[in-house]
Amino acid sequence: MIYFVKADNLAELADFASGIWHEYWPPIISAEQTDYMVGKFQSEAALAEQVAKKHYSYFYIMDGTSKAGYIGLSEQEDHLFLSKLYLAKDFRGRGLGSKAFDFVKDYAAQKGYKRIVLTVNKHNDNTIRAYEKWGLKTVDAVVSDIGGGYVMDDYIMEYRLDA
Repeated sequence: MIYFVKADNLAELADFASGIWHEYWPPIISAEQTDYMVGKFQSEAALAEQVAKKHYSYFYIMDGTSKAGYIGLSEQEDHLFLSKLYLAKDFRGRGLGSKAFDFVKDYAAQKGYKRIVLTVNKHNDNTIRAYEKWGLKTVDAVVSDIGGGYVMDDYIMEYRLDA
């Protein structure tokens, strides 16, 4: 049974996220950039600041009693920003991503949003294909300097709930 639970223990979430990121990202970006980004965006302190100051909510994707992944959402003025949707390696390819995106669509609709926006690394081919399958469209591209000599080279994708 798949369900979603608010992630309130940010130290536990940071540890869980770090494991997923260190398994997932090094084939796409360097291990050094992965370490940097985990520290900058997924540490307990970073998560706490996002929740306190940037309107973030985090949810675990649960498969029975197992944490299968997590979702990070930020409520913006005119859209819901899907910041993170990650699955642990053993849970990929089983349809959980689709169920997680259904949860995100329901959350957006309950909050009155008409759009869900996300950024995705331009070389994250499997994820881009999944997002397109779920109805997201690429609307722009952006290169963001994140410090430490690193950039994020992303597509901006959008899902319209009113389409």
